[in-house]
Amino acid sequence: MQRVCFLLKVRQDRLEEYVARHEEVWPEMLDALRETGWHNYSLFLRDDGLLIGYLETPDFQAALDGMAGREVNERWQNDMAPYFETLDGRHADESMVPLQEVFHLD
Repeated sequence: MQRVCFLLKVRQDRLEEYVARHEEVWPEMLDALRETGWHNYSLFLRDDGLLIGYLETPDFQAALDGMAGREVNERWQNDMAPYFETLDGRHADESMVPLQEVFHLD
C-alpha cells in the first residue's frame, strides 16, 4: 500500500466554510473515493490555511485517474476551487504533489 501525503493552501478567509463543507461530503463523492482506491484518507487544516492530506492507496496515479473520470468529482472540484490559493486554474486534486516519505514506523 502506498502512503501519500500532500499539501495545499486554503484561503484564510474561507477556513470555517471549508471545514463546514467537509462535515457533509456528498455520499456519492465518498463512494467514488472508496471505489477508486482512496483508503484511510484524512485532511488536516492549520489555522493559517495549510492543508495536509494523507491517504493510502495501491496506486496514487490510478486513484487520481479514477476520480478524474467521475462526474461527481468534477462537480466537487468546481465547488471547492474557490476555497484554495494558488491552483493556477487547475482543480485541487490536480495540484496534489506527494511529499517524499523519509520514515515510517510499522
